[in-house]
Amino acid sequence: MNTLLIIMKIIIGILSLFLTLLILLHKGKGGGLSDMFGGGLMRNAGTSGVAEKNLNRWTVIIAIIWFVLIITVGLMQ
Repeated sequence: MNTLLIIMKIIIGILSLFLTLLILLHKGKGGGLSDMFGGGLMRNAGTSGVAEKNLNRWTVIIAIIWFVLIITVGLMQ
């Protein structure tokens, strides 16, 4: 049981970093973190609607998995 908890915590840590990266990749409304990390360049390049939808979809999926794992670890402890 302890091994499973450790594995789940490692997965939560990895998903946390990945989720942070996905959130920073989102197109900003201007003047925020997105522009600071190069989001302003993406605005001029004309990102496609499909890529934006896929980014949103992956962000939501990873966030749901992250949330479920945190609740599960909390209940198991």
